[in-house]
This record gives sequence, structure tokens and C-alpha cells, in this order.
Amino acid sequence: MHHGKTGSKLGRSSSHKEAMLRNMVTSVIKYERIRTTDTKAKELKKVAEKMITLGKKGSLHARRQALAVVRDKDMVGKLFGELTERYRNRPGGYTRIVKAGYRFGDNAPVSILEFIPDEKKKEKAKLKTKTKEKAA
Repeated sequence: MHHGKTGSKLGRSSSHKEAMLRNMVTSVIKYERIRTTDTKAKELKKVAEKMITLGKKGSLHARRQALAVVRDKDMVGKLFGELTERYRNRPGGYTRIVKAGYRFGDNAPVSILEFIPDEKKKEKAKLKTKTKEKAA
């Protein structure tokens, strides 16, 4: 029976899948965007959202839980600093998956998983474009 089993196996052993997701979530935190297959992106989204939630808690216990997954102290620092401030007022949904077509070699569906931009940056960009339009 398949009771209590969540997530896709991704054609790997459990240890390989866990290591792969750890590496990928570290890369997402570092570059804030990653290009991968659809199924990997869907699995990675769960882990990335959990890491941001831990960052928002901000406690020592949450930091240690994040270090158990990410294992890169600099990226955990970024997670608990910059990314936490960006999503402080957001109740969830920190990442999005954008379909990016198909991979050339094996025609696998490819997606881009990225962090949603900061609301303040969006507002500043809108103000800049409005100012440029008025000046022109």
C-alpha cells in the first residue's frame, strides 16, 4: 500500500533524491532562480517554501533545521537575512514555476523555479516608468 508516502521518487534512491534536493535548494537560494525539469521543480518548490518559512521564524532551532538541509552557512545567512526581510509580510507562495519549453536532448518538459520579486521593487519600477513616460 502507498499510505503516507508523499512526493515523487524522481527515479532515484531516497538518499540520492534527498541530496539532489539539498543541492538544488541551495542553488535556488544562491541564484534566486533555477532551470530544471517540471517534476523536479514541483518537488523543489516544497523544500524551498519550507526553508523560507523557517527563515521567517528566525529562531535558533529554525536556523539549525535549515542548516540540516542547506548545509552552506552563507546561504543560510542569506535565507535568514535578505530573503526573510523580502517576504516578511507575505503569508506564503514565495516561489513560482514558469514553464520554459522542452529540453533539446531528451525533449523533457523544463521549468524555471524562481523566487517572487519583492513588492517594493515592483512599486519602484512602476514609479520609474511613470516618471519616464511623463518626461517623454
